[in-house]
Amino acid sequence: MDYRQLSRVLGYLLLLMAISMLGCLVYSLFDNEAKHCADRALGISALVTIIAGGLLALAGRGGGREILRREAIAIVGLGWTVSTLFGALPYVLCTPSLSWAGAIFESASGFTTTGASVIRDVTAWPRGLLLWRATTQWLGGMGILVLIVAVLSMVGAGSKSLFRRESSAKFSEGFSSRVRETALRLWQIYVVLSAVCAVGLVVLGMSVFDAVCHTFAAISTGGFSTRNESIMYYQSAAIDWWLIVFMALGAINFMLYAWLLAGRWNRWQQDEETRGFLWILIGASALIAADILYFGKASGLADGMRAAAFQATSIMTTTGFASVDFDQWPNFSRGLLVALMFIGGCAGSTAGGVKVGRVVVFLKTLRRQMVHTFRPNQIIPVRINGVNVSDGYLLDVMFFLALTGVIVAAGTLAVSVLEPQFSLVSSFTAVAATLFNIGPGLDAVGPMMNYAGMGGASHLLLSALMIMGRLEIFAVLVLFVPLLWRRF
Repeated sequence: MDYRQLSRVLGYLLLLMAISMLGCLVYSLFDNEAKHCADRALGISALVTIIAGGLLALAGRGGGREILRREAIAIVGLGWTVSTLFGALPYVLCTPSLSWAGAIFESASGFTTTGASVIRDVTAWPRGLLLWRATTQWLGGMGILVLIVAVLSMVGAGSKSLFRRESSAKFSEGFSSRVRETALRLWQIYVVLSAVCAVGLVVLGMSVFDAVCHTFAAISTGGFSTRNESIMYYQSAAIDWWLIVFMALGAINFMLYAWLLAGRWNRWQQDEETRGFLWILIGASALIAADILYFGKASGLADGMRAAAFQATSIMTTTGFASVDFDQWPNFSRGLLVALMFIGGCAGSTAGGVKVGRVVVFLKTLRRQMVHTFRPNQIIPVRINGVNVSDGYLLDVMFFLALTGVIVAAGTLAVSVLEPQFSLVSSFTAVAATLFNIGPGLDAVGPMMNYAGMGGASHLLLSALMIMGRLEIFAVLVLFVPLLWRRF
């Protein structure tokens, strides 16, 4: 392990965070409605982060220039952990403030674009801190895709390894063989989508501040809102439909946009995952609309279709916005939303979940095994996007799904012990909503509730689940297996 190299990269990451804090500080200084505690909290946090980042960068001088696979994995796991810890500083130093466990939870929820919160009344917090809260989600969504890759693009193979482990996409699927060009193209797409979304929200009636914060949360599929009632506060059909579009865009593989902009329209026809994502979303929206209309949970056809489409999109894209209190919906709709939590968005997007691609692979493998029951000698390849999938990859998918199930079960048991007042539904959905980076669950952690009533130990446990889910488990687990560092 090249520890100097690791130190240098972590230092650069902290310096990038500090620049973001300073940007929020500048807004707070010029905002007439801002409270002075935000200036102090952001200023001290930025100073501490700059000092720590500078010292780490200096300590890393003389380290190797090429990042190998082992260092890349360590950077991914430690980078997100360090970012979460320093990102928690403003929440501790401000008034009102959070405990360290609560601040770590809020920071982890932001950077992992989960959107779960321990803040009981967000309107009581200064807008400078709310902007930082939204910014962490925008950085987190972008960071999952290309942020670290863009910083380390000069190191070749190491950047490709980071890209694969952070974005859940295969770099070989890219339109360019150069990591830097790919990273910059994805940055451009991300920024343009954000700008269009923000302008649209302002036109539809949001204040500029609210539009920016909700844009950061929508494009990153994060879900933090500046209102306690989330999107329900606005009571606007136009805003709901606008956000539906951009939440869905954030949950589609950003490489697909790059391909389309490069004129490779055939990629759309080949992309089974994106088509599967859209069909699942449309089907779930229709079923939920029919269910809530039948049981009288919507005032009319248009209202029912909009509420169903919004919540299905919000949950499947792992954004977590709420336009209605869906915890009051019939059991079928609530159960379907839980299923969408597990599925999530597409690989290479800002969304969480197990990813639609893995679900497609699982279903095709299941079909093959069922056929083998009757025709054991027949060879049936599993194809994705017209390409045969290796048995090794099929095994990886099955193992990932099994491991995810084990983590959900163990996490549910742990939360049930730590929070004895919670029902099984509350404990289960709290774990699922954090591991899959959704935000709201059901019952005690439903859309009109939050995670403030939980203890510090639960906050730290769920924070770890958020990071683990956003990095797709393995990049975090390997940090606790020293044998891997010694042997590989």
